[in-house]
Amino acid sequence: MEEKPGMEAKPGMEAKLGVAAKAGMEEVARPRPRDRIVVTARDLFHKHGIRGIGVDAIVEAAGTNKMTLYRHFGSKDDLIVACLHKVAGEADAIWDLLDEKYQTDKLGELHAWVRLAADCVVADGRGCDMANAAIELTESDHPARRVIEEFKTAQRNRLANLCRAAEVTHPDLLADALSLLFEGARVSRQSVGAEGPSARFVRMAEAIIASFGKQPAERASKTASDIERGA
Repeated sequence: MEEKPGMEAKPGMEAKLGVAAKAGMEEVARPRPRDRIVVTARDLFHKHGIRGIGVDAIVEAAGTNKMTLYRHFGSKDDLIVACLHKVAGEADAIWDLLDEKYQTDKLGELHAWVRLAADCVVADGRGCDMANAAIELTESDHPARRVIEEFKTAQRNRLANLCRAAEVTHPDLLADALSLLFEGARVSRQSVGAEGPSARFVRMAEAIIASFGKQPAERASKTASDIERGA
């Protein structure tokens, strides 16, 4: 290309620009220290348990140091809370995507939820981060307990709202039935493996949904009563 007067490129300018651009891309691609610590800690907690991993192992795996960790998090407990908030945020994002995709087909969204739940059941056999944290962190005053309880309540409420929108009979009862089935399937997967009852999660969930379909009021009431009595 013909150079214009006053626009001559300085020696090495293109090389410098290339280096700067590459450095900028690497900076964008590399997570910030706080995010890197959260992602690393969450992965280690998931694999080895919250009690089984200390701060030293986290900072080593995250490629940082204790000073940086404690600058972002006052304690290991604060880091645990941040990890659980990340789990909750990801779950909310999935719900939002489902709601957007199935705006006019809420029964279809309910069936889509079953398929996504099935994917979670078979994900890696280590169970739910929230449920695992609840088992490990038994202290009632642990800051993570509130996050766990709020998350479980919010998930159940969103499922109940979806059941109402799908116009099934007794939506709250259906939401509880599906929630318990989902939780139980994950525990079963952890304890007896992929060949256990969790392998039939989708069939069981779909059968439960079908039993709560639109029915005559008298029959629907009897069905719900039978379920509540354990019949």
